[in-house]
Amino acid sequence: MNPSKNRRSFIKKATAMLGAFSANSVFNQVHAAEWQSLEQSFHLQSPSVMASNEDYWSVIRQGYTASSDPIIMLNNGGVSPSPIVVQQAVERFNLMTNQGPSYYMWRILDQGRENLRESLAKLGGCSPEEIAINRNATEALVTVIYGLDLNRGDEVIGSHQDYPNMMQAWKQREMREGIIYKQLSFEFPIENDEEIVAAYRNAITEKTKILHLTHVVNWTGQIMPVQKISRMAHERGIEVIIDGAHSYGLLEFNIPDLEGDYFGTSLHKYLSAPIGSGMLWIKKEKIAKVWPLICAGDPKSGDIRKFENLGTRSFPIEQGIGEALNFHNAIGTKRKEERIRYLKDYWATQAIEIPKVRLHTSLKKEFSCALACVSVEGVNPGDLHDKLMKMYKIQTSPISLGNLHCVRVSPHVYTKVSDLDKLVDGLEKIAKG
Repeated sequence: MNPSKNRRSFIKKATAMLGAFSANSVFNQVHAAEWQSLEQSFHLQSPSVMASNEDYWSVIRQGYTASSDPIIMLNNGGVSPSPIVVQQAVERFNLMTNQGPSYYMWRILDQGRENLRESLAKLGGCSPEEIAINRNATEALVTVIYGLDLNRGDEVIGSHQDYPNMMQAWKQREMREGIIYKQLSFEFPIENDEEIVAAYRNAITEKTKILHLTHVVNWTGQIMPVQKISRMAHERGIEVIIDGAHSYGLLEFNIPDLEGDYFGTSLHKYLSAPIGSGMLWIKKEKIAKVWPLICAGDPKSGDIRKFENLGTRSFPIEQGIGEALNFHNAIGTKRKEERIRYLKDYWATQAIEIPKVRLHTSLKKEFSCALACVSVEGVNPGDLHDKLMKMYKIQTSPISLGNLHCVRVSPHVYTKVSDLDKLVDGLEKIAKG
């Protein structure tokens, strides 16, 4: 057996008694008994039925400090608050670290990463040997964007609806190296997968090497048909990078089933991990060809860990990720997805009945989940955001992108239905002027 694998196996067993992956995890101490009892009452109900079960979700809500006071947080698509157990884990291990940083960081907490890698991979339906742990989706995706060898004149196709940091990274390569960065433009919502696939297909030329896709568009919540686009691209010998910042920890899927070659995500969105945590997935046979963003002793290694050579990092945050996984898995991905989609539909179906109010997101479940954008005729996004904040202390996200002018609303599992009633009431009052 490979000596390095032997060592990792030993470390994983030796650290199984530590932190988030032990019987003494914060989650087990705080929630396990109550939630097991709760699960016995509801385990026979389908996720779609459970979506509107307020008794169940009121218990989940108690696991968060986030509430309606002092603000109603409806911008979870930006950064989600962490559950109490996640906050406590970070605090616990930060205190431990500061008792003797060089010992507790490198000799104790650093050894817990293999268990974390395995748990993240299990949720993503992939191999742990394809998962690197980092700080956010930008770091994960820019690692790939800057790490792939491209020649002058090679084409990359993305869209104007991709995340700004990703667009800027490709534009920087275009400026420095002479690659060609092409961007499509979409008018969402689109309720026809083939229309989107065709747009990418028609943009491809013999020089196209990479498609950059966004799984869930952060501006409007549009769920993109990334699997269909990836299949089309691979038939033409083109690689695919997928931005999963708004899908991992929200939608039920296995990363390999998207059929991309590279996938990056932030864990501090719908997984509710500590702020400043992310993950990179690279198909095993592709790892060796990607240069690390920072450095590595063997930059052409096929070991995914070469992307984790960040120097000193926050090990307490990594333990917090583990507790976020415990919290998430106790709910279940599909149950969580259906609840958050239910909350989005709850306010959005009422809002579209209000005169002068327009929704910019599909209400069909295959095209959206948590995020939805709304506008009020005659009110610019900044003013609508400010009015909602002033009137009801509702925090949203103003969006101005091309012809899209709206505010983005994104609830989470701790969101109260009564808070969404306040949102609808606010939209109605603002629309009436």
